[in-house]
Amino acid sequence: MEQCACVERELDKVLQKFLTYGQLCERSLEELLHYVGQLRAELAGAALQGTPLSATLSLLMSQCCRKIKDTVQKLASDHKDIHSSVSRVGKAIDRNFDSEICGVVSDSVWDSREKQQQSLQTAIVEHLYQQGMLSVAEELCQESTLSVDLDFKQPFLELNRILEALHQQDLGPALEWAVNHRQRLLELNSSLEFKLHRLHFICLLAGGPEKQLEALSYARHFQPFARLHQREIQVMMGSLVYLRLGLEKSPYGHLLDGSHWVEICETFTRDACSLLGLSVESPLSVSFASGCVALPVLMNIKAVIEQRQCTGVWSHKDELPIEIELGMKCWYHSVFACPILRQQTSDSNPPIKLICGHVISRDALNKLINGGKLKCPYCPMEQNPADGKRIIF
Repeated sequence: MEQCACVERELDKVLQKFLTYGQLCERSLEELLHYVGQLRAELAGAALQGTPLSATLSLLMSQCCRKIKDTVQKLASDHKDIHSSVSRVGKAIDRNFDSEICGVVSDSVWDSREKQQQSLQTAIVEHLYQQGMLSVAEELCQESTLSVDLDFKQPFLELNRILEALHQQDLGPALEWAVNHRQRLLELNSSLEFKLHRLHFICLLAGGPEKQLEALSYARHFQPFARLHQREIQVMMGSLVYLRLGLEKSPYGHLLDGSHWVEICETFTRDACSLLGLSVESPLSVSFASGCVALPVLMNIKAVIEQRQCTGVWSHKDELPIEIELGMKCWYHSVFACPILRQQTSDSNPPIKLICGHVISRDALNKLINGGKLKCPYCPMEQNPADGKRIIF
């Protein structure tokens, strides 16, 4: 981000110079036009009188020509200075950004060039579907000849349809979806259906005393949620007392806050994505955000590796040469590091649980075998290496 800030500062300087130059140019030309107009009027008056050109008018004409020339030269010089400022923006981009970003990752990461292109196209299409840009996604599929199954598109189409209805403050599609998926939502400990019913009840309250009977009738939908949301239901039922006096000026005025619609959109997106096995944020946006954090570090490491001529350090295509902290937001799975070899476990070197309960990597287990027996490095309990069981987090 520091690199972006440097370029932005140079760009702000250029924009400021453009603004100043435009104002100066307009002011100078207006003054010049006014001066020339006055001189033209004097010359026209002399011509009508039939008098020869006086020495004073001749001097004024010479001064006018000189002033026009000086103004044009000044504007041309300032314009040239803007050109140099624009070129400094390009130099700032070259100085702060490495054009050879692709060199950070070896081509061996991908099985083939076609596989790389297909993976990128799929990620872009999925991102477009998830953002609701359906027509753009369809156009990209046609131009890239990428084949996308209807089963892949259907969840995104349904989610976007329901979210569009929520943005229009229409709870019907979302409620229908929540009722159809009630059991699976309960397994996720989701309160989505209750929040939808609560928001519908609030909409009825906003209708005033005319909607009181309808609101009381709709309150029956809260019965299945009475045990888990008793306090919230009591608050909503208590608000009925103030309905005739005006709910917005009562202690329950917060129920009419427009933020409830924003909250329900976020809750629906999160719970629906969890139910359908989708990420709330598209893989492309997560990868982009992670890359913005990791790329500067990787570029520095690449420069050090090349400078010290130790390219063999970074030979594995499925791991990085150093650990890069991306923050808790990007933690998606458990990671186990062997306490003996101080290495992160992998599919080829998985974590193994010993009889005594301690966990080490398979490579560490093989190194600790002595005479067909294994002595735990912590207990130490002697045991058969074959009794160790692989752990999957």
